[in-house]
Amino acid sequence: MPRFYCPTPLSPGELLDLPASAARHVQVLRLQPGDVITLFNGGPEVPGSVGGEYEATVTQMGRSQVQVQVGAHTAVEREAALQVHLAVGMPANERMDWLVEKASELGVASIQPLMTERSVLRLSGERADKKQAHWQSVAVAACEQCGGNRVPRVHAVMTLAQWLKAQTPLDAAQSPRLLLSLRPESVGLRAATRTTATDITFLSGPEGGLSPVEEDAALAQGFAPVTLGPRVLRSETAAIAAAASLLISA
Repeated sequence: MPRFYCPTPLSPGELLDLPASAARHVQVLRLQPGDVITLFNGGPEVPGSVGGEYEATVTQMGRSQVQVQVGAHTAVEREAALQVHLAVGMPANERMDWLVEKASELGVASIQPLMTERSVLRLSGERADKKQAHWQSVAVAACEQCGGNRVPRVHAVMTLAQWLKAQTPLDAAQSPRLLLSLRPESVGLRAATRTTATDITFLSGPEGGLSPVEEDAALAQGFAPVTLGPRVLRSETAAIAAAASLLISA
């Protein structure tokens, strides 16, 4: 059954015009009145959403409008109990799109795009806003495909220095902060996460990694250095490998 993200409060029995992106998708699939679809609204645009998903029936098809009647709510969740927040030095070209897509499929809670000393991709102003909106739409599409009912928030682009400055003190046992690093004192990711953590922040750099000065700044904010093993991974691969290790068994 086709699934669509509908960022608005949903109530069984109501008649609802689908948002433009979902309506276009319904039309592309050539659905007709009477066809049944699935809606979900767990995401950053609907604070306090009860999650789960709703059955809905297409009632009207217009040139650009699709109306549905919302049906029963099913309290099904496919999210991991552990919340993983990825903070990543943005890789260049289309690799950030791939990272957002795969991270959303795995079930991360949020993605923070960062500009660092070695970042090739530099964004600001309207261009940064457009990229954020694009990546958020990539996350939505990934959740529609994979069955996730909670769309991760893709935060606005920040510099690493700005982001670190905004971090607040946390309980290291409940909310560990991990830094991907080549430092000799780095420990394996699995060893570093054998805790009662409810959420984890994982910070990794762009191509070439974070600079020593940036790593020092992260360590000063309570980040612990970790390693993913002896192989040299691309920046986007490293972030996804960490997310998979933390979430697949969560």
